[in-house]
Amino acid sequence: MFYDTITPRQLADKLKGGEKINLIDVREPFEYEIARIEAAQLMPLNRFGDWIDGLNAEEETIVMCHHGVRSAQLCAFLVRNGFEKVFNLEGGIDAWSAEIDADVPRY
Repeated sequence: MFYDTITPRQLADKLKGGEKINLIDVREPFEYEIARIEAAQLMPLNRFGDWIDGLNAEEETIVMCHHGVRSAQLCAFLVRNGFEKVFNLEGGIDAWSAEIDADVPRY
């Protein structure tokens, strides 16, 4: 059981096309305040127990963090627990800023 990855360009295309996706940002609130994708829901990984039961395994779920490490941990967990449409954003918000939206600060 493995999860897939999605490039920043592929995510930008999905968002631009209005596709229904569940974009989860697992960074900390202070990181989200520095840089974010407006369509993303902040769900800090350290508060995982507070929000995990609210996720729908039927929805396409894209997970992001700063560089892709924390989000990869959540992706692996989701796949082990029956989620089939799970994607990790390659390079996280840092890659998004470098490749898609230079107005999003890098940190």
